[in-house]
Amino acid sequence: MYRTTGEEYWREKGWSMFTAIQNYTQAEYGATAISDVMSETAYPLDEMESFWLAETLKYFYLLFSDPELVNLDEYVLNTEAHPFKRPK
Repeated sequence: MYRTTGEEYWREKGWSMFTAIQNYTQAEYGATAISDVMSETAYPLDEMESFWLAETLKYFYLLFSDPELVNLDEYVLNTEAHPFKRPK
């Protein structure tokens, strides 16, 4: 939404999401999955989802990077946040 509207509101929401994830999932060697995201008594699991690095962090990077880094008029992102050049 930030790329479409340019409204800082979306980056602020993204930062709130990022810090909440960090607060609940930070582990000694990366990030951990948690037992139940809807529970206030969730506990960490001894695993890290592959999509955390492959997708989630990539979307955060794109949210906070210069919009010209990946020009969405020239590229489209697949569901795993890989940029593909749009055909002319």
